[in-house]
Amino acid sequence: MTRILIADDHDVVREGLRRLLEAQPNCQVVAEASDGRDAIAKVIETKPDIAVVDYSLPIINGLEVTRQIRARSPKTEVLIFTMHDNETIIETLLRAGARGYILKSDAKRYLLAAIDAVAAHKPFFSSQVTEELLISLTKQNKQEGTSLVLSHRERQIVQLVAEGHNNKQIGQQLNISRKTVETHRSNIMRKLSLSSPAALVRYAIRNKIVEA
Repeated sequence: MTRILIADDHDVVREGLRRLLEAQPNCQVVAEASDGRDAIAKVIETKPDIAVVDYSLPIINGLEVTRQIRARSPKTEVLIFTMHDNETIIETLLRAGARGYILKSDAKRYLLAAIDAVAAHKPFFSSQVTEELLISLTKQNKQEGTSLVLSHRERQIVQLVAEGHNNKQIGQQLNISRKTVETHRSNIMRKLSLSSPAALVRYAIRNKIVEA
């Protein structure tokens, strides 16, 4: 018997999930929660096999709920059940320890299969989520691959930008003009398909040009 907790702030969603799950011979809903704090407390109390967690929970959101569940009830797997298909949210939740991720719009097609997979400690993602992950992975691979085509000078500039130096300071350190620094930075941003200094800093950390 798979013991399940449902955490969602909408009564109708929790009721619908309960009915669907309890119609299955191998599922038992042991608790419900309408906010993140209550979800964490009830997971600790009931130790379910699976926590079905919405990302947009009040008080404590689904990301922190996932982290807390994995830390305080490590045998409980987390299945994210949400309307959000943003690639950054998906990646962040998976890094926090979620085992599966499905969209509410995919519930009829995928929820029971997701429960079965996660109960067996296997990952499960609905097709749209899988597509978002592939897009994200492709972007990361593209960015990481471009680090090989940066020149030595460009890597120096990336490092100095990530360390917080402005164009004038970078020019002084490298003994080049401010205009030359600006040209290099423009070329770097184009090569890496980046749109902001913050994105350049994240790139530098991810590719170990600077330490986090």
